[in-house]
Amino acid sequence: MPQIDRHKDRTVNIEFVATEDLIGLPYSERLTIIFITSGSIKAELNDRPIAITAPGVLCLSEQDTLQLVEKHNASAQSFSYHPDFLNTVQISETEDYFPTHLKIQTGLSLFLDNPTRTGVPFITQKAYPQLFEWFFVLGTEVYAQSDANWVCRIKKYLIQILGLLEVLNRHSEQSPVDSVLEYIHTNYANKVTLEDITKCAHLNRVSLNKMFQERCGCTAMEYLLSHRLKVAGDLLTHTGMSLNEIAHATGFEYDTYFIKQFSAKRGLSPTVYRNISRQFASAQ
Repeated sequence: MPQIDRHKDRTVNIEFVATEDLIGLPYSERLTIIFITSGSIKAELNDRPIAITAPGVLCLSEQDTLQLVEKHNASAQSFSYHPDFLNTVQISETEDYFPTHLKIQTGLSLFLDNPTRTGVPFITQKAYPQLFEWFFVLGTEVYAQSDANWVCRIKKYLIQILGLLEVLNRHSEQSPVDSVLEYIHTNYANKVTLEDITKCAHLNRVSLNKMFQERCGCTAMEYLLSHRLKVAGDLLTHTGMSLNEIAHATGFEYDTYFIKQFSAKRGLSPTVYRNISRQFASAQ
């Protein structure tokens, strides 16, 4: 819910949730920062598996899709704000609160759609206490509205949080699993071998599959097959492509092998799946 500024009789398009249940995310027309303070979660962000163990942060834009898969003793807080929130800064209101080197564009890279974005900045042990303090003060300011400049202070702390997250994200190395996920999502339509994937991860098969099992619940090659079949399911529902065309578009050399794998994993032949999924889609 947007906040009503009781000092200036205006609506402020922000919301702080002290106990975030991680359901119904992302929030409409908002950029959202979720701070996971204890426990762990596994989810799919834009169809890619993610895993976060506290202390951790998840950054979501309104265009993202998030499906929670597993939550283990997880506690979280969230702060969401309209993309224009930081653009409404009045210099006269903020000159006493904002360090001159901070910019309102800070943090946008955390939410922009790009192939390497994971939505999960790596939080170091050194950075955690500072982030926790800023997030706590930010939440307190939302509820207290202690004076007429409370919105200015929230913007200050928000920009500091975004700035630190951006720095952490920029200087963290992409994990082998994220590298392979990016490779699979980019190259699934082509021939992809286990050797290709291990070279991408700079790991041997055993080490890579152990990391994939922990994050995704399957091996790297099993994930590749699952992703190909997911894309194939979307094509069956939303296009008029033949089975042979779909097979080749999703990396299967032969349509017979595609039909066999699809039927085994989905429990339906591609043709039956197409008919049922189209009926369901048209009924929505």
